[in-house]
Amino acid sequence: MKVNKAVDNLPGYLKGYMVDQHYERYTGRDQAVWRHVMRRNLDYLPKVAHPSYVNGLRQTGISADSIPRIEEMNEILGQIGWGAVAVDGFIPPAAFMDFQAHNVLVIAADIRSVEHINYTPAPDIIHEAAGHAPIIADAEYASYLQLFGKIGTKAFSSKNDYALYELIRHLSILKADPNTPEKEIAEAEQTLFAAVENLGIPSEMALIRNLHWWTVEYGLIGDLNNPKIYGAGLLSSIGESRSALKPGVVKLPYTLDAMDYSFDITKPQPQLFVTPDFNHLTTILNEFADTMGLRTGGMDGILKAQRSGKVATLVYSSGLQVSGRVTDVLVHEGQPVYINTSGETILCYRDAVLPGHDKQYHATGFGSPIGKIKGSLKPTRFLTDHDLSSMKIVKGYHSVFEFESGIKVEGVLKNVLRREGKILIMSFVDCTVTHKGKTLFEPSWGVFDMAVGEKIVSAFNGPADHQAWGTHYEAPKEKTHQIIYTEEEQRVFALYEEMRNIRKGGSKRGQITKLKETVLNHFPDEWLLLEEIEEFFKYGND
Repeated sequence: MKVNKAVDNLPGYLKGYMVDQHYERYTGRDQAVWRHVMRRNLDYLPKVAHPSYVNGLRQTGISADSIPRIEEMNEILGQIGWGAVAVDGFIPPAAFMDFQAHNVLVIAADIRSVEHINYTPAPDIIHEAAGHAPIIADAEYASYLQLFGKIGTKAFSSKNDYALYELIRHLSILKADPNTPEKEIAEAEQTLFAAVENLGIPSEMALIRNLHWWTVEYGLIGDLNNPKIYGAGLLSSIGESRSALKPGVVKLPYTLDAMDYSFDITKPQPQLFVTPDFNHLTTILNEFADTMGLRTGGMDGILKAQRSGKVATLVYSSGLQVSGRVTDVLVHEGQPVYINTSGETILCYRDAVLPGHDKQYHATGFGSPIGKIKGSLKPTRFLTDHDLSSMKIVKGYHSVFEFESGIKVEGVLKNVLRREGKILIMSFVDCTVTHKGKTLFEPSWGVFDMAVGEKIVSAFNGPADHQAWGTHYEAPKEKTHQIIYTEEEQRVFALYEEMRNIRKGGSKRGQITKLKETVLNHFPDEWLLLEEIEEFFKYGND
């Protein structure tokens, strides 16, 4: 089996979500469910789907006859620079987008039950493999997906977002299990509804998750009055692919307003958004990114980082990246002039940790001014040794200088760290830092590594260097239910398997006639198996 480069190059911290497909667990009825959905969709979707979907089915080699093996998908997806991995159901949005940023599709390996054949309340292999995979063969759309992943992984989430994700995952697991009591589902729905009602101001992640839903999952494209389907949730659902285009489902032009429309993953959608073309998706995505701390930086970005309560990165105008938990920000005349992190922190440049500035060195936090040294005509980051000397800041000597914000630094310059002609860090010993009588740093704390940069130009979720930080994502604690089948159900599955073998050839007509009699006499409610039999009578093994 060939190595898929996209999968092989995944960062280690994402691999905790990956699971084995366990192809042997698919029953004969599972295979029949795949065939039923795919045959109906292939009969209908060419009329209503974006042309790239049908073309993509051919390019990705997905067959209507049997559930695809992920290793076989990877051989084909690798030819267009993508890959696929199996995961256990619905994974956190941030992780989903991170996989996407690395050109990897996540495939929920389970398949919907026959009870949910028209619409699945949980991600499944039909949704992922037959919905997402074919459309990425379109280069313009694939570029949008990758950009979405790169931007989405930088979005700040709130403290409530993960709790909401767990409730959504829990409900989808319950609904996907045909043996779940209705009372248990109702209780989970009520809990989820209450959580949504009390979510508060939506985070960047909540808003970009909405954009993802109304495009990648449930998007329409083309003319507002006669759109085509491209969203994977619609492409993989017999019921919604038909109902989506009916007048009862409101069609809205796709604009940035879509970020304010939340959704229920377990129910059909009351409205859908129509983009004129795939390029417009990227335009709206960039409009949203322009509102994120990733691009705004400043006070907005710092406060988002602080409110998230998670590891975040602040980027100085010099390019220095400070990654840690932002706890405090000092404000002067409405502008941030000093930031603090608590606990382990790393300092990076171009997403790589700087030598000597790892978590062990900055184990208890980091603090530094933001701004320009008073009296300099140049931005501080561009000061040369000569410029510093003219300001009486000389290595090995005691220096006293002040920032335009009033922050005062007194200490002995130990070192100046530059990259590409810019000062990133000035390190001082025996140093005191104050602001209007308040002590921000004192000599007993050790070396004062002063970040250099006149402003914070970017703020985003997560560390700049995941490897240096040691990022590791844990797989969700609640697993999708592995259904235990009765002996009678296993007898039924054996009949489905017999039907599959008949279709593969080598069986006489009398054998299928006998199979039909067995089903009618003992399992008359197995409509899907009877459908398989009737199709064989009508079309043979075509």
